[in-house]
Amino acid sequence: MPARHLDVGPEVPAALVDNLAALRAELEVPDAFPAEVTEAAVQAAANPRLPEQDLTDIAFVTIDPPGARDLDQAVFIERAEAGFIVWYAIADVAAFVAAGDPIDVEARRRGQTLYAPDHRTPLHPPELSEEAASLLPDQIRPSCVWRIELDAAGAPTAATVSRALVRSRAQLTYEQVQSQLDDESAAEPLQLLKEVGLLREQAERDRGGVSLNLPEQEIDTSTGDWVLGFRTPLPVEGWNAQISLLTGMAAADIMINGRTGILRTLPPAEDKALAHLRRTAKALHIDWPEQTAYPEFVRSLDPAQPAHAAMMNACTTLFRGAGYLAFVDEQPPETQHAAIAADYAHCTAPLRRLVDRWALEASVALSAGQPVPDWVLQSLPEIPKLMQSSDQRAKKYEREIVDLVEAYRLSARVGDTFDGVVVDLDDDQTSGRLVVAEVAVEATVTGAALPLGEEVRARLVRADPAEREVAFQLDA
Repeated sequence: MPARHLDVGPEVPAALVDNLAALRAELEVPDAFPAEVTEAAVQAAANPRLPEQDLTDIAFVTIDPPGARDLDQAVFIERAEAGFIVWYAIADVAAFVAAGDPIDVEARRRGQTLYAPDHRTPLHPPELSEEAASLLPDQIRPSCVWRIELDAAGAPTAATVSRALVRSRAQLTYEQVQSQLDDESAAEPLQLLKEVGLLREQAERDRGGVSLNLPEQEIDTSTGDWVLGFRTPLPVEGWNAQISLLTGMAAADIMINGRTGILRTLPPAEDKALAHLRRTAKALHIDWPEQTAYPEFVRSLDPAQPAHAAMMNACTTLFRGAGYLAFVDEQPPETQHAAIAADYAHCTAPLRRLVDRWALEASVALSAGQPVPDWVLQSLPEIPKLMQSSDQRAKKYEREIVDLVEAYRLSARVGDTFDGVVVDLDDDQTSGRLVVAEVAVEATVTGAALPLGEEVRARLVRADPAEREVAFQLDA
C-alpha cells in the first residue's frame, strides 16, 4: 500500500533533526555509501551497457514532484486506430549494475530508498540514481520501454517490453501538468494521460479495486507554532499512478504466463480490520453507510478535508500481509493483489526499490521469448525475504517519524482535554487506541472499561518527542 509522506518544509528545527538522527541510528538506517560502492558507481556511469534499439524519437516526459532527481519513469501516450498506445520508459538499472558487484551487494542490503523530512537515504549511489541512470531531460538514457496497447475503453489488448535508448523532452511537475490540463494548453500526449487515466480509474472501480492516493502530511511552522495539515493530491497524480499500475499488471501477466518472476501480493482484508476502520470513520465524524462497500467509501473521501485526509491514512492499515511471491518454472498459487483486485508486480521504480530490477529482467526476457538470465533465476528466491526486511524497516521508520512529529506538535498541550473515539482495545479493555479528530492523531489511551467505538473525553498525559510517544488518559 502507499506510504505516508511528511513534509516539514525547508527549515527543519534543530531538535527535530537531532531526534531524526537518533531514530536512524536506532533503526540502523544506512548512512553514506562505502567508498568501493561509490567508485563502482562512477565507473558504471562511464561505461553503461547500451541497447541497440533507439527510441529517442518518442517524445517522452517525466512527471514528478518539484526538484526530484531520481527519475524512474517517462511516459508518452498516443491515439491509435483501436484506442491508445501507452509508451512507458523505465530506468534500466541493469545497464549499470551487475549481479554480485559492489553496487548490487549494497542495494540488496538497503532494499529501497528511505525518506525523512530532513534526509533521503537512496538505494543506489547518486552518481547513478540522480545522474547516469536517471531519465533526466535532454539526456540519452538506456531504459526498459513498455508498449501497451489499449482498446477504446482503456482495457489492455497487448503488452511488450524491450530495452531501448530514450530521451526525455521535459521534466514536468504534477502542478505544471495539472495547470496545463486545466487551462487546456496541454500537449496531446498529456491530454491523453488524463483520458486514459480516467478510463483506467473506471476499470479499477469495475473490477473492485481501490487506489489510495494519499495526501502528504505537512507541518507549517511559519507562524512560530506547529500546525499539522495535509496537501491534497492533484487529479493528475492519480492518472499518472494508473499508468504505473497498468504496467505492473502487464508485467505480472507476462511473468505468470512465463511461469517465472516475482509478484506483489496482498490477501483480502480481515473483518476485524474493516470494523476498526469503521470505528475510525466514526471518530472522525465521517458517515460510512453500512451498505457502502470499502472501495466506494474510499472514493467518497475528499482529501482536501483534514478529517478525510486522516481517514485515508488510516485506510493504509486495512490490508495486512502484503508480500512478494517469487516463482521459477512453476504456476504460482494465490497471485492476486486484493487492493488492486488483479495480479500485479512492482516494476516501475528500479532506482528506488530493489525488487523492480528482477521483475524487469524477467519481463524483458519473457517478452522477447528468451530465457530469463541465470542470475535472476538463482537470486529470485531470496528477494522476497530481502524486501520483507526492507519493508519492515521502511514502515517502522515512517511510523516513528510521524509519531515524532505528532509528539512535537502536542508537547505544549500536555494536560489539555480532547474529544475522541476509542477505535481499538487491548484484551484487558483498559488500554487501546484513541482517534482525536481535532488534531488528526491516533494514540494510546488508558482508562477503566474503555468503551469501544464510543466518543469520550480524554486528557493528554504524555507527548514526548524523544520517545516518540503520545498518550491519553480517559477522564473520570
